[in-house]
Amino acid sequence: MFYVKTLEHEIVLEPMHFGPKLKATLVRLLKEELEGLALANYGYVVNVIEVPEDKIRSGIIEYDTGNVVFYVKYTALLLRPFINEVLDATVSQCNPLGFFAFVGPLRIFVSKHSMPEDMLAGFDGERDAWVSDDKEVVISSGCGVRLKIKGRTVEQGNITAIGTIKDNYLGLIDDGTGESEQ
Repeated sequence: MFYVKTLEHEIVLEPMHFGPKLKATLVRLLKEELEGLALANYGYVVNVIEVPEDKIRSGIIEYDTGNVVFYVKYTALLLRPFINEVLDATVSQCNPLGFFAFVGPLRIFVSKHSMPEDMLAGFDGERDAWVSDDKEVVISSGCGVRLKIKGRTVEQGNITAIGTIKDNYLGLIDDGTGESEQ
């Protein structure tokens, strides 16, 4: 889920940024470029924790543009969903095919076929909610659910996942009022 890793990134800097605050400018640009971005092999960069000054290598001048390329090593907090990982998510949208939930920047879709048997025909279009046959479980926008990741796709700058609430101990954990369902 969350982990800390040391990575390296290339920053191209224009000559107008050269000066006494060069390293501070490099750190600022690194954070602007990477925080919130999904890196294919590592997951979402939640936060750039540290950029040690001794890990900013000397720049290489691009002779045709005058820009300088710096290679910077940094430590980042990353969010990466793993298959079969159990997460607590917040439901953002319900529709007749299932519902969407978020864990931070990670968007997860739970299909109606990945819900318990008593919820298969339970979409209530008036409330935009999934309701169990006995009317005890209502999953709607703003609710908290515990789900398991069954698959994920990594696209350019974005990670999405497919989840299920069909296993034991999964499903509604917070009805959105702040009181626990357990």
